[in-house]
Order: sequence, then structure tokens, then C-alpha cells
Amino acid sequence: MNTARVEAFQSKIFDFYEKNRRSFPWRETTVRYAVMVSEIMLQQTQADRVARRFSLWLERFPDVQSLASASLREVLEAWSGLGYNSRGQRLHRAAVMIVEQFDGRVPADPSQLIRLPGIGAYTSRSIPVFADNLDIAAVDTNIRRVLIHELNLPESITPKALLDVADEVLPKGLSRDWHNALMDYGAMELTGRRTGIAPLTRQSAFKGSRRWYRGALLRELLAVGELSRESVEERYADCPHGIGTIVDSLVMESMIEEYGERRMLRIAGESGAGR
Repeated sequence: MNTARVEAFQSKIFDFYEKNRRSFPWRETTVRYAVMVSEIMLQQTQADRVARRFSLWLERFPDVQSLASASLREVLEAWSGLGYNSRGQRLHRAAVMIVEQFDGRVPADPSQLIRLPGIGAYTSRSIPVFADNLDIAAVDTNIRRVLIHELNLPESITPKALLDVADEVLPKGLSRDWHNALMDYGAMELTGRRTGIAPLTRQSAFKGSRRWYRGALLRELLAVGELSRESVEERYADCPHGIGTIVDSLVMESMIEEYGERRMLRIAGESGAGR
């Protein structure tokens, strides 16, 4: 793209941002751990919901060390209500790895970040963008839609090609503000409904899904401490996905553990029966 077109695009986005920027607590910090927490919370969860929980999380787990030393029960209790409990578990595991491999400091290098649980291609780039103002592009659903619409790109463009375009239009030295501006423009002005540009992935209906039953079982185990597999199968006999397979998957993922002759179930890592 020629320079004039790039500059016109940048001006349009920044003009909108200057007049309409949103305020979120994670935009008030450049602490890499806090940014990592916010970025993982924001995966598949609306920003307004995360805003209510982000500060509470940091009060309970103010740094990597406090999160790494917490039990899975404590983590899941703090995560409750954000959805996708496995994200909280992966954040917990990432904290443990950061303590063990990086002396408790969240790395700034995307190639190191992407090795951590729960951090994929986008998040490995977005963390140093928002924490360190690193001049690299990070493309999420909102930013993808903005780039495709405003730059007349085909919806079939590959993620690699789109990332190359995003790098080309990135204003150097302004990475943090630029990405916030793109997100606000996509969320407030250039919505999916307005453009008709479909996201690459869609969330399935929640109620009655496997994810719904997983969450219900985890909440119950957090509340009562332990349940026998037999009682779980009785309580969730109406589960169309087979509650036994859901239990098996939670055990395999080390979210819960099964023990004893009665095949009792509890949150993984609990030191004894019950709470």
C-alpha cells in the first residue's frame, strides 16, 4: 500500500479513538503480569464482564508468585463467572512455569510467551504490545474485521497475509494506542453486524452444551467439596452428552481427580476428602 493510503487509514482510526476511547482498568497498567491476566480473561469473554473481575483478581493474586502458589480450587473460585474454566487453569499453570523457568518475570518475547499454557499466536503478541508498546502487530477478531473492511481485503485472506498487512500499517512507536484504537473502532463503530464480516470461529450455544455441564459440575464440586461418580451420574442423568465422558475429560485435564473405592470426585490437588 502507498504511504498516503496508510496515513489516511491511521488518521481515521486515531481520530475516532481520540473522541470515543473506552476506559478499562487494564489500560491503566503496563505491568506485564497484569496485562497477561487481562488478555487471557478477554479471550472469548466480553470486556464489560472482565472489567468487573480484573481488579478483584489482582487483589487476590497481585503477582505471578501469589498465583503460582495458589491451589487450583482458589484459582477456579476466583475465576468463577468468567466462563471457560480451563482458561483459569491454564493461567495458573503459566504462572507456575514463569516462576520455574523465568524467575517469576513474565517474558516479553513472543517466542517465549507462546510456549506458556493458554497463550496462542495473538496473545503472545498482544502482551508485549500493551505492556511494552512493542512495535509488532496483533490481530484479534475486531482488528481483523477493521483491516478487511477499511483496506478492502478479501475475507478469505490468510491469517499470515493479514498479519503482514497489519505490520505494514502499524504506526511505529504507537503500538499500544494503535491496537486499543483498532479494537475500539471495531467494537463500537465497525461491528460485525454492520459489516457482515463473519469471525473465523463462532461460539456455540452455551446452555445445555458440554461446556455448560462442565461448568455446573465444577461449581458443585467447589461448593460441596466432593461427590461420588455415582451421585454425579444420577444428578446429571439428563445430560445429552454423557456425563461420564465429561467427568473423564475433566480428570484427564487434571481439573478434577477421582479417588477411593467409592470413586469420589474432587477438585484436582485437594489434600483430603471434602474441603
